[in-house]
Amino acid sequence: MVNKKQKQLNEVEKRNNDKAMTTNNGVKVSEDENTLTVGERGPSLLEDFHFREKIMHFDHERIPERIVHARGFGAHGEFKVYEDLSKYTSADFLTNPDKTTPVFVRFSTVQGSKGSPDTVRDVRGFATKFYTDEGIFDLVGNDIPVFFIQDAIKFPDLIHAVKPEPHNEIPQGGSAHDTFYDFFAQNPESTHTTVWAMSDRGIPKNFRQIEGFGIHTFRLVNSEGGSYFVKFHWKPLQGLESLVWDEAQMLHGKDVDFHRKDLYESIEKGDYPEWELGLQIIRPEQEFDFDFDILDPTKIWPEDQVPVKIVGKMTLNQNVTNVFDETEQAAFHPGHIVPGIDFSNDPLLQGRLFSYTDTQISRLGGPNFNQIPINRPVNEVHNNQRDAMHQMNINKGQVAYHKNALNNNDPHTAPKKEGGYEHYQEKVEGHKIQKRSESFKDYYSQAKLYLNSLTQPEFDHTVDGFSFEIGMCNSVMVKQNAVNQLNKVDRTLAERVAENVGVEVPKTNEEVKTDAQDSQLTMEKFDIPLAGHSVAVVVNGNISAETLKSYAKTFTENKLNYAFVGQHPKDISETFGITETFDTAHPTLFDSLIVLSDDSEILPAAEEFAELTYKHNKPIVVNESAAQGLTNAKLNFEAPGIFVSDEPQTIVQAFDRKRYWSRK
Repeated sequence: MVNKKQKQLNEVEKRNNDKAMTTNNGVKVSEDENTLTVGERGPSLLEDFHFREKIMHFDHERIPERIVHARGFGAHGEFKVYEDLSKYTSADFLTNPDKTTPVFVRFSTVQGSKGSPDTVRDVRGFATKFYTDEGIFDLVGNDIPVFFIQDAIKFPDLIHAVKPEPHNEIPQGGSAHDTFYDFFAQNPESTHTTVWAMSDRGIPKNFRQIEGFGIHTFRLVNSEGGSYFVKFHWKPLQGLESLVWDEAQMLHGKDVDFHRKDLYESIEKGDYPEWELGLQIIRPEQEFDFDFDILDPTKIWPEDQVPVKIVGKMTLNQNVTNVFDETEQAAFHPGHIVPGIDFSNDPLLQGRLFSYTDTQISRLGGPNFNQIPINRPVNEVHNNQRDAMHQMNINKGQVAYHKNALNNNDPHTAPKKEGGYEHYQEKVEGHKIQKRSESFKDYYSQAKLYLNSLTQPEFDHTVDGFSFEIGMCNSVMVKQNAVNQLNKVDRTLAERVAENVGVEVPKTNEEVKTDAQDSQLTMEKFDIPLAGHSVAVVVNGNISAETLKSYAKTFTENKLNYAFVGQHPKDISETFGITETFDTAHPTLFDSLIVLSDDSEILPAAEEFAELTYKHNKPIVVNESAAQGLTNAKLNFEAPGIFVSDEPQTIVQAFDRKRYWSRK
């Protein structure tokens, strides 16, 4: 039987099908452009309840932005495991290949404010919320597999150092300043992650083509109570790509939303980005078998020693409906785990387990942030937690405590065999001390390991990254100390950076020695598919609609994004035309270039477009007429990656490599 209130609600719903504007209390609004006043030119009246409600809500629209990872963008998707992993874990979403688990992912920068640019040099956050049938699991990581510090007690120091300097609030969005490099030089544990950030990994091309890492060592626990150490990886099926630094700097001005726009538009058109989930697994008896401490968050587990087992796939296939409601209110927490997953004694992870709850209470106004729709688990919630700010549930009954007889002891606890969470019973003993293990104190070997894995262009870019950032420091002492740190990693790196920033090369070569060459995949070792890349077609002169149709057909067949760029917008036919001009388009926004020309003189803007594309080592295809017109441009037609052809299919051949690094 429908109760009286439900009947009222049904009647109200029928009356409101016209979507008339109402107050938050449901009263229809007759006027929304003028406040209530005494006469047409008189004072406003406090009794205008609609105005007071509207302006009050506006005054409180903004919530505190995240202290770090403020600049973010998210999307919904799904995850499926490839095989039953019950050997390692009892987690339901990792043991049932027939199950589809909803996910929400938020990508972000770290240092800058919510309004900072997308393409700054920075670590990127990669946080995934799994809505499993057993509760929410948050995998809260980054696109770099290691972190700057080993213990959470130093996290405020790191962030104070990397954030804009407090006396002038400069710089916004990056680490190229004195306080960060002072921290870098005085805290050698930060060396490994900083080397990653100064490489091409610090300026990813987009969110779709980054790796993801859980960073910390977690535990997997199976139904028999067996335990395994684990690290989580996301491997992008779109490949791994980065910008070049000059290109990234230009994009700051050309499109401050470059990354979020790329993700949003890719999903809107059905080009869904995908990542495979990988696990590195170490048996408990192997814990001390390595020349690094597996609990140290500044160290990777080299993939040649601990292979990555690919176990499942995540697909992002739905954009958010409202960025604030979903992306900004999403409350991630590394302490959100499910049965079958547990923590290790990683000291940085242990501190994060405390910090994240505190942060969410501050940002989202109280302890009920898990009731916000984006944060709600898909399974039912039953507990005795009541009241507090922003309580959204209507809790029924007279009992709100455990144990009780009045309500048959509901909600009741559940043993492990009924799905209840039980912590892994690790034996722990020792004195209470404040001291870091000696096994954490190798700060340079893995930084050298990463440098050894880079190709020569990637190494050169890392030199450029350090040269720019250390060069932006004002203190000569800070510059010298930073170079002294690099000298402990790689002598060549230190010498080249020292020369570029104007400080002394340390007299003694303190470079750490290691024979390891290739323990982490680098940029050029990823197979990058053609689909999803973008082509700018510069139209110079009168090019027929049939010609443009043939190019568009090739692009569509190969799932390439494209735009026809010219001096003025122009409808060439009913379906094809120049929609982008040299004022609205820019070579940094595209992955490759085609120049189509008739016998007309090449426009200066078209020539500049080609020259900048060439400078950034991208593929270029020009037709015969364009090749003749560009003879005086700063292009070497004998250089790799430049093709003279009137065939649309040539762009597919040109994309054999996405950058032609040997081009000079």
